[in-house]
Amino acid sequence: MITRPREDAGRTAELVAALGFTPIVAPFMVVRHFAPAQPENLQAILVTSGNALAGLKLIAAPLLAVGDATADKAQKAGFTDVHSAGRDAAALVILARRLARPDGGPLLLACGARQGLAVAAALRGLGFSVVRRVTYAAAPVRRFPAGARSALLADALHAALFLSAETASAFVRALPAPLAPRLAHVCALAIGKIAADALEPLPWREVRVAREPNLDSVLALL
Repeated sequence: MITRPREDAGRTAELVAALGFTPIVAPFMVVRHFAPAQPENLQAILVTSGNALAGLKLIAAPLLAVGDATADKAQKAGFTDVHSAGRDAAALVILARRLARPDGGPLLLACGARQGLAVAAALRGLGFSVVRRVTYAAAPVRRFPAGARSALLADALHAALFLSAETASAFVRALPAPLAPRLAHVCALAIGKIAADALEPLPWREVRVAREPNLDSVLALL
């Protein structure tokens, strides 16, 4: 079961199918996109998620992506000077420190609502001028997805993938109590400890945590 927002689930489903599993797309978050004003004379754009790209204008400044999947998505969106931090938010700060200069103009940090605050603070602590812009917001679904319900009722589910703590929390809140015992045969695969902690109250067969906070590491848990 792929719990990602529908915009992100397609590629994940392809990768899951390539591993020999049948993907069940059951989004537990809905994404809304925004197109905020962008400052002029940017030194670089920093992107914390592939979802943050939709509200950005194509400009010639380098784009620094949090990971390889986001970098690939940026290139497909038309950005030509793209660099990947290859891991997480901390790696993104390191990449910015290597490729940008504190006196070289502002950095635009594109992120989700309530996200990116630690990245902005770390960069400002290094002397950079950072303009943070919220380009998307994710909200939990109101109803437990039909595909997830059917798979649980049929005892057909091997594993459930959770690529964010927010998605994990949304699943826990949305799960109807009568379905909880059905999780006894399902492995929960979490991108990090915070997501795993959110899932722990449920009676999973096992909760596994990825070695690295990225999709490849989550899929390796299969």
